[in-house]
Amino acid sequence: MTYSGQCLCGGIRYELSGEPQVVALCHCSDCRRSAGAPMVAWAMFPETALTLKKGQPKTINSSGTAMRSFCADCGSGLFYRNAAALPGIVDVQSSTLDHPEALPPTVQIQTAERLDWMKHVHELPEFERFPT
Repeated sequence: MTYSGQCLCGGIRYELSGEPQVVALCHCSDCRRSAGAPMVAWAMFPETALTLKKGQPKTINSSGTAMRSFCADCGSGLFYRNAAALPGIVDVQSSTLDHPEALPPTVQIQTAERLDWMKHVHELPEFERFPT
């Protein structure tokens, strides 16, 4: 299988080949701060599965051996690598896929750092668009 994705502005496009080893929702504070969101969905692939088709992301060391790559123009988070903890692996923010519904999460990780209110988010009122 092949999956494609991009950053918000389209300056970076990528493809992934094969199937992910796992798709997870991460609740750690580093992911939250990096994304500006209460959690981040990640799809874990072998590094060799990732091909950049357009553009070059900026990469920073976010904590110790953790390397986060993002679009320097629009700020979209894209990739996470940690050679010490996950050698040969690239985590891809699966919400940047063209069809993110193709890779639904199967596990939640780092729940020790989960925001308490995330446990009940499914109980909030829902609106298909903005409420009137």
